[in-house]
Amino acid sequence: MKRKINYLGFLSLLSLIAVLGWWTENTNLYGFFGFAYYLHYFWVIPDECFLLNVQKAATLAFMSEMVSLVPFMFACVFAFGAVEAIPAAFGLSFAVTILVFTSAIIVLEWREQRCAAND
Repeated sequence: MKRKINYLGFLSLLSLIAVLGWWTENTNLYGFFGFAYYLHYFWVIPDECFLLNVQKAATLAFMSEMVSLVPFMFACVFAFGAVEAIPAAFGLSFAVTILVFTSAIIVLEWREQRCAAND
């Protein structure tokens, strides 16, 4: 039987961007080391419950980005000016999306493991 690949593990490849921070001495890229968390998903077998949890977390993350973009846009206009507001707002909403997705997937997996332990 052929083993299914868990594509969520490929998000860990984004942590390689942080290595560019060493070469270019750009410390802003070190935040990409956080994507190394997704490395362990290469060893998780993607069953139906896992795929449902990823779908729930992705839906929540998408909605959080849509809701947070406009307030971040207004806040960044007042904080940085009109020229730098758009990249800053998109960057902040992207960061919120990644944090919400990661937090949601952790909570959903924790709930699944807790319920499985009771069986």
